[in-house]
This record gives sequence, C-alpha cells and structure tokens, in this order.
Amino acid sequence: RMMSCCSKWICDGCYHANKLRQIKENSQRTCPFCRHPPPKTDEETNKNFMKRVQKNDSVAMTQMGFARENEGDHDSAIEYWSKAVELGDAI
Repeated sequence: RMMSCCSKWICDGCYHANKLRQIKENSQRTCPFCRHPPPKTDEETNKNFMKRVQKNDSVAMTQMGFARENEGDHDSAIEYWSKAVELGDAI
C-alpha cells in the first residue's frame, strides 16, 4: 500500500499494526510516516498524489507512469518513468 500523502510504501501487516495502535491509544488515524490524516475521498487521494508528483517525488513519478500506462498513454508513461529514474527510483 502506498501512502498518498508522502509516497511511502507500507506493507499490509505494518499498516494494520499501526491502525491497531491508534485504536488502542484512542488517537486520530494518521499516516505512520508523516502523520498526515488519511484522505477521505478518492479526489483527495489524487490531489495528494499530484502534489507529490509536482514536488518531483520519484516514487510518485513511477506510480504516475503506471497509471498512464494503464490508461493506454504509453508515451506519457515512459516520460514519467524516465523522470523517476533521473530522480533516483529504480522502478
């Protein structure tokens, strides 16, 4: 699972453990990495994701490349992947 707020990857087990900890401590749900509250809608998720792309986040660039490829826009996908590699993501 990728956190849209900071583009960090977290496994399902760690995500679940963090969620249980927050319930036990009666604290607000937040990202385990940046402590940003989770998005409430898909639109908010996409907005967070685009912020990461605009900040030249290599992981976000890679994911945007996959999104473009799934949409059939292969030229754009290659551009995003190339930028991600330049920024240090090994894809």
